[in-house]
Amino acid sequence: MANVLFTNVRILDATGVQPYVGEVLVQGNRIARVGRGPRSLPQSGTTVIDGAGATLMPGMVEAHTHFGWTNSTTLDAIQKLPHEEHTLWAAQVAKQYLDCGWTSCVGAATPKPRLDCVIRNAIDSGQIPGPRYLAASQEITVTGSLGDDMLPHLPFPEMSFGQVVDGPNEMRKAVRMFLKYGVDSIKLNLSGDNLVPGADAKTTWMSDEEVAVAAKETKVRGKRLSCHARSSESVKQAMRHGFDIVYHASFADEEALDLLEAQKDRIFVAPGLSVIIRLLNEGEVVGITHQIARNMGYEIELEAAVTSMKAMLKRGIRVLPGGDYGFAWAPHGENAKDLEYFVKYLGMTPMEAIVSCTRWGGQMMMRGKELGEIRDGWLADLLLVDGDPVSNIAVLQDRSKLLAIMKDGQFCKEPEIRSARTRWTQTAA
Repeated sequence: MANVLFTNVRILDATGVQPYVGEVLVQGNRIARVGRGPRSLPQSGTTVIDGAGATLMPGMVEAHTHFGWTNSTTLDAIQKLPHEEHTLWAAQVAKQYLDCGWTSCVGAATPKPRLDCVIRNAIDSGQIPGPRYLAASQEITVTGSLGDDMLPHLPFPEMSFGQVVDGPNEMRKAVRMFLKYGVDSIKLNLSGDNLVPGADAKTTWMSDEEVAVAAKETKVRGKRLSCHARSSESVKQAMRHGFDIVYHASFADEEALDLLEAQKDRIFVAPGLSVIIRLLNEGEVVGITHQIARNMGYEIELEAAVTSMKAMLKRGIRVLPGGDYGFAWAPHGENAKDLEYFVKYLGMTPMEAIVSCTRWGGQMMMRGKELGEIRDGWLADLLLVDGDPVSNIAVLQDRSKLLAIMKDGQFCKEPEIRSARTRWTQTAA
């Protein structure tokens, strides 16, 4: 790997301090030095990139990622894609995330049992391009809840979107199967969802006995637990059993908030606001008008989710972006809208939203001492942005504004040699 010096850049280091003019030297896959002010670091023996005042920030971390979601209109349509085509699709989506500046992603469930592991391993080996990735299991659910798409006239359980279990023994077998495949996390659907008739977002479906078995099997192997938990009771259940990642948490009441706060240094929450906001306002693409979405309960859930997330932020709980992208109404590639939603709906400042997808993201990736900030010795996952995300958070939605993308010290997107914004020069040793 060549040594690279970013000069004449505004450094947004993701510690929360305001951006400052400086330089960043990358050696190998690490940030060797961060200098304040122009000409603060030696240029000898480096490839010098003049950012012409562009912003240099850490690569972003997506906290709720589904590479296997196919931008389809329904959950069951995702599962119907054959394995071979599904693998190619997921590989394509992984590259798309990297191209959009997401240099790390946390898997939140996969539609085929081994799909996430296959994609993660292919990325790690260099077989395909993609972000740093933590692979998830298929969603584990129970009969009648979110993910149970089995039909009585089709005796093919593998056709179900989720892995359907009933009782502790079936749960144990399913969890052990996914752990055998090498997942980084086990995902349980503890609550229902407004997409499921008769199992809405306020319902809680799994028994404590089932959840306890999953927690024991997962923890004994040193892996993490994540959950789909929209209802208040499901959030409490997750905290009782030591879950690490809570997705949604829309209806968290005071007791649930207290439990989350008591474990705030260990757990992460990703509300997935996009899937609600976009269905309310842009659901016509799948035949769901605003009124239909309201009747389904999404307006009530959005109001509850905003209230819950604001309360969590006040309590110091880490709330991260990741909007359940991969549906027809919220397709892959538009993930940076979550940052805008955090500012608009949750009252976060743009800086706070950026910290949530960088600094907190590095912590969620379990690399909180080397990923997600621009610091001496940290991993060189970097974005060079044509603009100031602190004054205009929406700039991160525009791929053309990402002048350069670096992951692990290597360019995934190289700066244009003749760009008006960036000058690339080779300095002799």
